Amino acid sequence: MEHHHSHEHIHTITSLNTIFIVCILINLAFVIIEAGVGFFYNSLGLLSDAGHNLSDVFSLLLSLFAFRMSKHHGNRHFTYGYKKSTILVSLINAIILLVAVGGILIESFYKLKHPVPVSGEAISWTAGIGIIINGITAWLLMRDQKHDLNIHGAFLHMVMDTLVSIGVVISGIIITFTDFVIIDTVISLVIALIILISTWKLLKESLFLTLDAVPENIDINEIEQTISQTPGIISWHHLHVWAVSTTENAATVHIVIDNLSHMEEIKHQLKTELHHKGINHSTIECETTDCCCKDTSCC
Repeated sequence: MEHHHSHEHIHTITSLNTIFIVCILINLAFVIIEAGVGFFYNSLGLLSDAGHNLSDVFSLLLSLFAFRMSKHHGNRHFTYGYKKSTILVSLINAIILLVAVGGILIESFYKLKHPVPVSGEAISWTAGIGIIINGITAWLLMRDQKHDLNIHGAFLHMVMDTLVSIGVVISGIIITFTDFVIIDTVISLVIALIILISTWKLLKESLFLTLDAVPENIDINEIEQTISQTPGIISWHHLHVWAVSTTENAATVHIVIDNLSHMEEIKHQLKTELHHKGINHSTIECETTDCCCKDTSCC
């Protein structure tokens, strides 16, 4: 059974490595094509989308790096291993996206004052390819996005990019039939707004996790209620919940029980309940009401 589990674990890592590498290569190729067409036809919509797609390539690279780092075992210096790198990468990705948004906004306001003619057909065809590339990438990430926050974030980015490419196609069609070239700049501003909204949530979550805040997928009220309702526990204190990585959470708590002979049974039941609530690692310290002193801190 252990051999089978290990083989499955290695197979999963190899499979995800391959998926990440394929996604990175096809998106990088599209960035080069899209940026080239954007420069040639003076399309800010394509250039802004290419810049965003380039940031997605960096995000995929960082996510791959964090994923591989998180699989390394702990050592004497990093006792948790490098699992926290997944949270750090989420924060870096959010900062990269914010920088990309700033660049798009600056160029957009410049183009509004100095509009230039663009080719609607070139924009439509290039963005159409983007729909296919982003759609394939999202499909490759779809299976594993439910099990890892980093993969889920990459999946959402690809879905969002697909929708953005659809918007660019629409602007190209409008330009082809109406010569309303300013729509290209308007689309780029919409792209920047979409990126900013999604990035703000990513920035907030990753920053909070970096500061060891309670993860969003953990309901602290449910955790407290679970501890209080566990048979044998009279009271509890010193509860701390934090994220070890984007997929693993930890908690420590001091519980007061009335009978030390039931300590292991109570701890096992509480650990099981906490695991069902999303706590992968829990450290439980037991105390008893039968203390030799009145100060509970010495028990």
